[in-house]
Amino acid sequence: MKQSAFIVILFFIALVVAIGIFEFVLGNPANFSDVAREVPKSGNILGMTYVGGPLVALLICLSIMVFAIIIERSLTLKKAAGKQSIPKFFKKVVDEIKTGQIESAINSCDEQRGSVANVLKAALTRYQEVAASKSTVDPEKQLVEVQRAVEETMMLETPLLEKNLIALSTIASIATMVGLLGTVIGMIRSFKALAQAGAPDALALATGISEALINTAGGLLAAILGIVAYNFFVNKVDNFTFQIDEANYNVMQLLKSK
Repeated sequence: MKQSAFIVILFFIALVVAIGIFEFVLGNPANFSDVAREVPKSGNILGMTYVGGPLVALLICLSIMVFAIIIERSLTLKKAAGKQSIPKFFKKVVDEIKTGQIESAINSCDEQRGSVANVLKAALTRYQEVAASKSTVDPEKQLVEVQRAVEETMMLETPLLEKNLIALSTIASIATMVGLLGTVIGMIRSFKALAQAGAPDALALATGISEALINTAGGLLAAILGIVAYNFFVNKVDNFTFQIDEANYNVMQLLKSK
């Protein structure tokens, strides 16, 4: 599934779920002291959150999207790591290359799977094809062909590792802006209550302040979660890229010596 299609579908699903949570969980009449659902019961967190207004539903939607992308990235990167630890797999492949068992090394890559295995398989497969051909091309140019195959595979693997990370960063930024918008709207309502002639409307004033603070807290929580997850996965992808480059360099040196 394309990244844009995934994000759009996820957004609409998350929005429907968020509206349901906002209306039927947070807005449950049992959480309020009045029929209008404006005064939450004392200490009722769900009712207090509902007072934050419709933007709370959007913040819940963004939070659900963040959680969904975290789960998706965790599963994808786990799959990219392969079936066994990368150092153990790489040692096995190196030993097979040293003893000239190229076909066995390719089979090991098929068993391991993952990004590192895919890159090494591309290198070994291309090396095997070049070595088996009766071309008069000198060994240096043959290795260039192998390196080209590795680079092409890297160009396919890297986007898969980085997929949805930009969306995760964007959602974190949007959550901050939505929380700030809710804060501004809540403060406008509060000052509007203070601006009334005579005694200020205490209920409207309290509702406006509550809306401002709840949206601020919701926006910050979603943004913090998104930023932490983004940095974690970026570091994970960088580590993968380093392992791929290191494995590729060592294998190329072995093939060059042969």
